[in-house]
Amino acid sequence: MKAEQPARTWTEGVRREVLSNGLTLLVQPDHSAPVVAVVTQVAAGFFDEPDRWIGISHVLEHMFFKGTARRGVGAVARETKSAGGYLNAGTGYDHTSYFTVLPASGLAEALDIQSDALRNSTIDPGELTRELQVIIQEAKRKLDTPSAVAYETLHEVMFDRHRIRRWRIGHEEQLAALTRADLWAYYRSRYVPGRTIVTIVGDVDPEAALDLARGHYGDWPPAPGAVDPSPEEPVRHQVRSRTLRGDVTQAELALGWRAVPPLHADAPALDLAAAVLGAGRGSWLYRGLREPGIVTSVAAHYYAPTEIGVFGVSAELPPERLSEAVDGVAEAVSRLGLLGPSLEDLERARTLLRARWARRMEAMEGRAGALAAAEALDDFSFLDREYAALAAVEPEQVRDAAERYLRPDGVAAVAYLPHDRGTELTADDLARAFAVTPLHPPAAVSVPPPGRRPPARAGGAQREAEVLVARLPGADLLVRRKPGVPLVNLGVYVPKLEFDPPEQAGLGGLTIRGAVRGAGGLDAGALAFAFERLGGTLSPSAASDWLGFGASVLAERLADAAVLLDLVLGSPHLGDGEVNSERGLMIAEAEQVADDMFRYPFQLAFAAAFGNLGYGLPVGGLPHTLPAITAADVRAWHTRALLGARPVVVAVGEVDPERALDTLAGVFGHRAVPAEAGQLPRLPWSAEERGEPPMRVVGREKAQAALAMAFPGPARRDPDRAAAEVWAAIASGLGGRLFEALRDRRSLAYTVMATAWQKARAGALLTYIATSPEREEEAREAMLEELDRFTREPVSEGELRQAVNYLAGQAEVSRQSGSAVAGEILDAWIAGSGLHELADPAAPFRAVTAEDVQRVAGRYLEPLTRAEGVVRGTGVARVPMVAAWSP
Repeated sequence: MKAEQPARTWTEGVRREVLSNGLTLLVQPDHSAPVVAVVTQVAAGFFDEPDRWIGISHVLEHMFFKGTARRGVGAVARETKSAGGYLNAGTGYDHTSYFTVLPASGLAEALDIQSDALRNSTIDPGELTRELQVIIQEAKRKLDTPSAVAYETLHEVMFDRHRIRRWRIGHEEQLAALTRADLWAYYRSRYVPGRTIVTIVGDVDPEAALDLARGHYGDWPPAPGAVDPSPEEPVRHQVRSRTLRGDVTQAELALGWRAVPPLHADAPALDLAAAVLGAGRGSWLYRGLREPGIVTSVAAHYYAPTEIGVFGVSAELPPERLSEAVDGVAEAVSRLGLLGPSLEDLERARTLLRARWARRMEAMEGRAGALAAAEALDDFSFLDREYAALAAVEPEQVRDAAERYLRPDGVAAVAYLPHDRGTELTADDLARAFAVTPLHPPAAVSVPPPGRRPPARAGGAQREAEVLVARLPGADLLVRRKPGVPLVNLGVYVPKLEFDPPEQAGLGGLTIRGAVRGAGGLDAGALAFAFERLGGTLSPSAASDWLGFGASVLAERLADAAVLLDLVLGSPHLGDGEVNSERGLMIAEAEQVADDMFRYPFQLAFAAAFGNLGYGLPVGGLPHTLPAITAADVRAWHTRALLGARPVVVAVGEVDPERALDTLAGVFGHRAVPAEAGQLPRLPWSAEERGEPPMRVVGREKAQAALAMAFPGPARRDPDRAAAEVWAAIASGLGGRLFEALRDRRSLAYTVMATAWQKARAGALLTYIATSPEREEEAREAMLEELDRFTREPVSEGELRQAVNYLAGQAEVSRQSGSAVAGEILDAWIAGSGLHELADPAAPFRAVTAEDVQRVAGRYLEPLTRAEGVVRGTGVARVPMVAAWSP
């Protein structure tokens, strides 16, 4: 049975108007949350850039925030934050998008800010010079990201002439050569009304929104837009491969085939082919490669920006298993082209895509971006036609598309390996793998329907902060209705009553991850299929303060999902083979963290701050602690940590709360009565005991040095929690102090941030910056100098107002997503002081004064109590060494 259409179309209520100057306006009302998104899409992307201007679209995106005649540097960001909104931008192959999301009452202000920045950028020469140094740091960060290097190199291998083959944001020498005259010429020839789409989605009156937009864009003079298309790519059938070597701990594998443009009749079949191969735990590649431990992650996708398309498969894996991974991908792709998917495989994939669409459309900016993209390709109604086409695809159409485009003689590959591990992947190796492929269909998956349990009356239910609460003898049930899309976010979680033993860090994570490999009468494949035919993927969650399982499924399948979650929580197999396989993957992932220039510095900083205890150890474990964990340890920990704690079940979505509560009571009402957790003791900050800042430094062959600082801070239930969050909002983000001082004025970094990290048993004030290694000490001193300012002088009235408005606005904006609401409920219940926090989440921020911020800064931002984690690169910014290249 094919996936049914939604009761309403995705484009219902859209108003479209083309102004006399050629600019297109799209407005769609959505009253599911008091939020509005404004997305501006300009037809100016990497494909529009001649070779002399590589990266210029992305540079211009940065200059969007650098001032107009009416607004100085940083004013665009500061005014948006003051209106309670956030803004960002992204440059793609065929367009650049700017978006802002804020409370619906701020629409007029958002349009004024966005239209001014779009139409009247000054592109100041001095600001351009400084921002180019920031973008060069961004380019270096990209060189330090193995997956980005592998995938961009794949495009270079696949294509000979088309602009997709170029390094997207440019290299240092190309960026440094760009001038103000170059930017101005590109800006005036590409940023014209006829190449611009402005989309407004949210809690608005369509006619009033259109009227506002006409006022801001209607007098923009029309102008001819320059057209500089990419060179056409000749047809080619040739196997190609390239092997790179660099300072990485694990291997990256990227394979690709040339495919079709997005409007081609075969595009929906390729979307589903990618989902059959790589979407969810029931996919062919997951079951064939991830489940047996050959790769740590694997995915497949079909991507078609404009006139070309790419079908790709990517994987992360131990270098020694590269050949096995290539053989596994070849087998799955060949089987798809020869036999096609079964009807069950196709329906599993189609249901996942249907739910993925719903999640994408749930957020206002997601809907606005999708409408703008559809309008740019054809017209906005393409969105509904594309969804309908996915629902109509038959198994033989997927087979035919795979046979036609995923040809053995057209595959290209890139392998990115460590310097001293793994064997080069040659074109001959690749050709052999795809030319002679034994077909080994996966074992048939038999999925009996979940045993339905009759609803039970959840007596004594009470409503608090829009959440319906029932405390059963053995579980707490929390349900909240969230209208908008036909999904429900469902999860079952237990608080961490104790941390993993230090010598077995990762024990809780391995227990949770091992449990999803089979439960009750279902093995890993059957369990995956059981969830995915409900529209969701089973996700294990090992967090700092809780363990559990969750899934986002179609709302009408709530009862089935609840039965499955109860089965996974209470009756996982946790057999020796299952645990050992998952442990091997976690060891590889723990090693691979060292390649992440954001996560790894923080892991080092937390280890310096808390030592070998609790939050000082990553929930995923360490390469030297995971091997010590046995399957017997895991089974004992499941009994002790999961079955010995009181679970909480959270459901948020398009459901009737009373009926949903009764459904959940029927499923979870059988549970035994566990002990109440009570208040857990605060975890000590070990850095305070040493008298000098502990620092953990790791040297790597990277283009940047990444520095994370951790200061002690308020925990989740601390009365100073809100003041710490206001401090972070003043310090961080576009328009924040650190952004302006370290990035805008000094061009030290592309990424600089601060945040208030708050958990049940400890808290911290965190900062991060990634810069050139020769500027590491300058970055450290500049960071400490700016932090010291917070302790010496109160923040200004304007800064305080901006931060409070931003936090209050984001409290509304975040609730447009059901998963975010579920997370907010869970955090308040387990780590916070209770659901009353949700009634008016902005109230604590509004009560914060400038004196509160200074007091918190003075108490916690003491340089001697900080802990640091540093990944110190060599500063060699180059594309990794080509170890083997064969056409």
